[in-house]
Amino acid sequence: MYEKLFALDIGTRSVVGIILEKKQESYNIIDILSEEHSERAMLDGQIHDVLAVSKVITHIKSQLEEKHGPLKKVSVAAAGRALKTELAEMAINIGGKPMLTREDILHLEFSAVQEAQAVVAKQTTSHSMYYCVGYSVLYYRLDGQEIGSLIDQSGDEASVEIIATFLPKVVVESLLSALKRADLEMQALTLEPIAAINVLIPSSMRRLNVALVDIGAGTSDIALTDSGTVIAYGMVPIAGDEITEAISDYLLLDFPLAENAKRELIDHDHITVTDILGFANDVSREEIIHNIHPSLDRLAESISTEILSLNNAKPPKAVMLVGGGSQTPELPRLLAEKLNLPENRVAIRGIEAIQNLGISDTIQKGPELVTPIGIAIAADKNPIQYMSVTVDDRPIRLFDMKRTSLGDCLLTAGIRMSKLYGKPGMAKIVHINGQQITLPGGHGKKSLITLNGKEASLDDEVKNEDVIITTKGEDGEPAILRICDVLDDHSSKKVTLNGTEHRIWASITRNGKAASGNELVEDHDQITCDMPGTILELIKAVQQPELLTRLEPFSFQLNGRAIRLPALTGRITKNGLESKLAYSFDDGDEIEITRRTQPTLLDVADALNIQHTFSIPVFYEGNQVILSKKLAEFRRNNELLEENDFIHTGDSISLVRQKLEPFIFQDVFRHVEIDLPTQGDKRFTLIKNDQETTFHEVISPGDHLKILWPTTV
Repeated sequence: MYEKLFALDIGTRSVVGIILEKKQESYNIIDILSEEHSERAMLDGQIHDVLAVSKVITHIKSQLEEKHGPLKKVSVAAAGRALKTELAEMAINIGGKPMLTREDILHLEFSAVQEAQAVVAKQTTSHSMYYCVGYSVLYYRLDGQEIGSLIDQSGDEASVEIIATFLPKVVVESLLSALKRADLEMQALTLEPIAAINVLIPSSMRRLNVALVDIGAGTSDIALTDSGTVIAYGMVPIAGDEITEAISDYLLLDFPLAENAKRELIDHDHITVTDILGFANDVSREEIIHNIHPSLDRLAESISTEILSLNNAKPPKAVMLVGGGSQTPELPRLLAEKLNLPENRVAIRGIEAIQNLGISDTIQKGPELVTPIGIAIAADKNPIQYMSVTVDDRPIRLFDMKRTSLGDCLLTAGIRMSKLYGKPGMAKIVHINGQQITLPGGHGKKSLITLNGKEASLDDEVKNEDVIITTKGEDGEPAILRICDVLDDHSSKKVTLNGTEHRIWASITRNGKAASGNELVEDHDQITCDMPGTILELIKAVQQPELLTRLEPFSFQLNGRAIRLPALTGRITKNGLESKLAYSFDDGDEIEITRRTQPTLLDVADALNIQHTFSIPVFYEGNQVILSKKLAEFRRNNELLEENDFIHTGDSISLVRQKLEPFIFQDVFRHVEIDLPTQGDKRFTLIKNDQETTFHEVISPGDHLKILWPTTV
């Protein structure tokens, strides 16, 4: 058994009833019935006379029931001109908070929707209440950078940008009242622009920038697609009636006859009409179009201007025209001209363009039936369900196109999402060593929300007659910290000095008075933290002044003059590197202070740049000999000092310098022993570098020396 769908298109001029038969994913048109309003009960798509409209609905329903049996439920559409869309952005500070959860993100999204709702309310001069009937997330951002998802993210600031759609309460209430008087129950609600777009422009085509214009009697509804979605809705209060009135004025016809004449122009080049004076006139289509051109131009201008306004001042790729007014002569050409599009990019679309729709030969295939059929199909595929829910003992009614969540109910009830969470605890502002620091209070706790007595989240699905109770979250605690908590690692340092570990504590004052790290911080405190900064201050802090004696410069008296030798002083190393008393130290440093070894006379002479001895190498009888003589004589208490003798701090030393003279041959005999002949002639010859020489001959480094004795016969 196939499912039958009953839908009504309640328009400004007429009401269209349609019955479709659903076969899996396809639809067949079973019956269509249209009836015009006997009086102006509708204005710009809004019901102004509920009784008059319900009378027409009842008549259509009765006629269809005679053929198809009882009809109890019906799908209808709210006028697209009643829709309002608004962009909004909401940001929250997440610094120091745990990673974001799905509940946190929903709270952020709903807060943005409420911001959009507030903007819509401010822009509306009337006191109409607007309900959110859907929203989409455009972007998530983390610290200003776009991101695919905020779940489990952390940073300083999270934000969301949404586009939300709102519908005035009066639109829905008037539809409900008219249906109730006709003994019909609203099965589903859709939106007129959505209805037409859903059947003519499927999701796969919405990546194209296309405009759909539904031209009715009193208004022209406009919807635009781009980047895979519907990006804007609009309306101009001018449509088919404008052209009918122009024909009425030109041909002297009353309004109904002018409407008939307009319809005849669609298929005939000449028409015959009888004016209000009783004269019959045969006029050509060309003549009428020429004389009503100002009205045609005004209609095309209004529609094209609104399209450009909705599409950021640029023409779309194509324009689809539906509705009875779309058949107005010359309208597609004029629109193409004003939008600077090729004529084949503006086209009238009838129901034959609807996919998966079976149409019998008895059904008219014009563009005026696209919206009624779209209402039935869209209400079946994407209905806005109607339900009643109690929020904090207050009943509310909701309409949702897909799935109604607990968050949707709170939005409709007007409960501010920001008030559900507890407020952060009071912060404190303090100054640490002159720098201002803010100490945040504790985070507020989220509210407890119950659905039918059980704890629930904003994303939980809500059904008809459900009961929701909200309880405000607890406020966070004020900032409570000790001074040491504020100072962190600045209040102490751990240092190893000569193998012993020391904990160095800072000197703390609060508001000019000494304080301890365990005292609680108060708002506007002025806190100073004075930590020893140099190795010298460290030695004083650990009370080991004796270490400084290791660093005293080596000093003594030389020829009655005080001499200080810093090069022979003790040394400081920090983490194995040379350091000084004025250098700083950090937490964990290892510092060593050591004495120098006791200096010898040679160490002292080198430090004073005094050459103590003068030496040269020569060769005697083939063996190397080092000749040496003193250039400086050091004495302590008249005792001659040698190079390896130790010098002590405070010693009184005398220095006598010798003149630097070259070595001569006879100096060799002070360093070597000469074997004299035991018998024979003891005369000898001195040889230097194979040449005969004398005792007073100057010798140089590397000279070869020897003595020649006479040969014994």
